[in-house]
Amino acid sequence: MGARSIAALNRLPDEEKHVIYAQFIPPELLERFSLSSEYHDLLIQGLLKLKCKPGRTDVVLELRHELGFEDPLLYAHLTDTMNGQVHVLLYVVNDPHSVRFNVDKMPDGTPTEFGIFRRNVDAEIAAMNAGLAPGQVRQGLRMLNHSVEAFEKFVDYLGHEVYFIDPLSYHNAIVFERYGFQYQQGRRRMERIHSGFSEGGEYFSLLDGSSPFRQPEYAQSIRGRSWAIHDCILGEPFTDIIMYKTLGIHAGLNTFPAAKW
Repeated sequence: MGARSIAALNRLPDEEKHVIYAQFIPPELLERFSLSSEYHDLLIQGLLKLKCKPGRTDVVLELRHELGFEDPLLYAHLTDTMNGQVHVLLYVVNDPHSVRFNVDKMPDGTPTEFGIFRRNVDAEIAAMNAGLAPGQVRQGLRMLNHSVEAFEKFVDYLGHEVYFIDPLSYHNAIVFERYGFQYQQGRRRMERIHSGFSEGGEYFSLLDGSSPFRQPEYAQSIRGRSWAIHDCILGEPFTDIIMYKTLGIHAGLNTFPAAKW
């Protein structure tokens, strides 16, 4: 094949690159929603959309379980690192049959940009009370193990031994630790966050019930800490964390021991 980067894949004829990109769709996801395992069937039906034009160094994949549904079943945005490795910017699997919470947009429809520039607080409270984590508009499908397995086959196909990922929220980073990822940057920050939420820490004392997102019991909860961090308890955004996974190796990191979800 010869193509080892997203940029190189994007230069291939559509037929070839579509086959390759379809590899990181978990077969279990297609089976669960009775979708065809043939990528061209999904393209013809309009259920699969790929943005991978020649000249671009990224690819966006959207897979829906039915035509015209508001949210994709699977959304993935990948790009190249400076040395041609695969970097996952966003990878989301939604349960389309679950309730939707409009945390991604204001009542007038203005995007919240993951709550970075503006927040629909009422929708966030409802989502939090329903058991969701920051950034989720719907419940997930608990298929991360299948997603990681499929994605690692794709990375191996490209001839790489590692791939990188951006955890957009604190809970994402902790979950990725459980699946064997380690930190290219941000491990010390994660350890400081854990220390801050431990008894006597600077964030522990701020879990004072002053907002719905800052409850005392959140100190020992992955999801609770993540909502408190989303509520700016750190005094700064949760950014500049980059993780990576070496194929076939579990790094064994755990920056939040004895955690509950």
